[in-house]
Amino acid sequence: MAKHASTKLPRAAERSVTKPSRSTELGLMLLAWIIVGAFYSLASLGANGHLPVRLGVFLGSIVAISLMMHIAIRRFAPRSSQVLLPIATLLNGIGYVEIARWDPPLAGNQALWFLISAVGLVATLMVVRRTQDLNRYRYMILVVAIGLLLLPLIPHFGEDVNGARLWVKVGPISFQPVEFAKILLVFFFASYFASNRELLSTPTQRIGGRLFVPPKVLLPILFAWGLAMAILGAENDIGFALLLFALFISLLWVTTGLKTYVVLGMGLFAGSAFVLASLFSQVHARVSIWLDPWTVCAKGGSCQIAWGWFSLAAGGVTGTGLGLGQSNNIYNITSDMIFAAVGEELGFIGIILVLGLFAAFVGEGFRIAQRANSDYVRLAATGLSALIGFQAFLIMAGVLRILPFTGLTLPFMAYGGSSLFANYVIVALLLRISDENAIERRGGEVVAVQFT
Repeated sequence: MAKHASTKLPRAAERSVTKPSRSTELGLMLLAWIIVGAFYSLASLGANGHLPVRLGVFLGSIVAISLMMHIAIRRFAPRSSQVLLPIATLLNGIGYVEIARWDPPLAGNQALWFLISAVGLVATLMVVRRTQDLNRYRYMILVVAIGLLLLPLIPHFGEDVNGARLWVKVGPISFQPVEFAKILLVFFFASYFASNRELLSTPTQRIGGRLFVPPKVLLPILFAWGLAMAILGAENDIGFALLLFALFISLLWVTTGLKTYVVLGMGLFAGSAFVLASLFSQVHARVSIWLDPWTVCAKGGSCQIAWGWFSLAAGGVTGTGLGLGQSNNIYNITSDMIFAAVGEELGFIGIILVLGLFAAFVGEGFRIAQRANSDYVRLAATGLSALIGFQAFLIMAGVLRILPFTGLTLPFMAYGGSSLFANYVIVALLLRISDENAIERRGGEVVAVQFT
């Protein structure tokens, strides 16, 4: 029979609980640094015929910034996942190599945003010490998210870029508030779905001889989602509207397990797509380009997708080689079309590498979600992981013409400070949840040790 032996663990065991090793993360970071350094050198050799002039500065900077994040994680989330940061660093590094290859001045800006994003990761870990505490501020989070979405619509404050009013300019700084609003909406959706899970999952109201979920349960969440969609529609941003729609339906399905919501979501999507194509010229243009990019390009329209396909075809299986691509004529190659640049210079193998890294990131995020001990935290981790997955899928599917092109940025890789910062905040939040999961599991192990 088990009996109570001690109320404290031995000192050595206690140290192993409080200071776990993070050698796996450091080893994977070293591998990422080597790959990025090799890619950067090869790109310079291919384009200029010599090694980068400031290779040491580049490697020293990326190592120093990455080590800063690694040390912060050891301090503030020591039991968290050890693969998320290396994956983000490698994706970020590959994207930086392509940005430096096609537009060197933008590479300097992206390097600065990498540093700022790293500071954001550290700050998030310091501020968010317990994810469950965010559940108390459900409607405050919603109000802030809606406020961020409305910012670009304020006259003389928001900016119209390429037909979409997504930017806000404060002095010399421009940013996209929607990048941060989407994270806040994840926590609002998670909070509402978790607290109303039973009501959303159990049909109790009879209508026409059949049982349905009470409409009053759906109305608040539909209102919040609809308002966000309306604002994004007013800003003429179809990409983020589609992203939030996919996030909303997926979290609703994960919460309830009811296929009815998926069917309803597909119906809403089909109806909305038809209406939007009729009302918004941008949507109609994107659909036309998707169906026949060659004719649109020949008639003087956008050649972005057509030239992107030529680049992918030139890359073939193994690619033209870093620094040897000819995609400088593609509009926004370092942001919207960076996936095409990777496909040309690294070929199908490079595409598989990028896909594998995103799949590993999302898979690790879902694993973290499965280990959470509360519905709220589980849904939050699922939503944060899905954000990265959906955004990567939508832009890659757009480049490959599987879906209409949305103009979203490829997470971690594409040029853009707001996107990069928000992505590293997502990494920090997933690390926090992972650390909490490990603490809770270790707490159970400690109790088991004490009573054996």
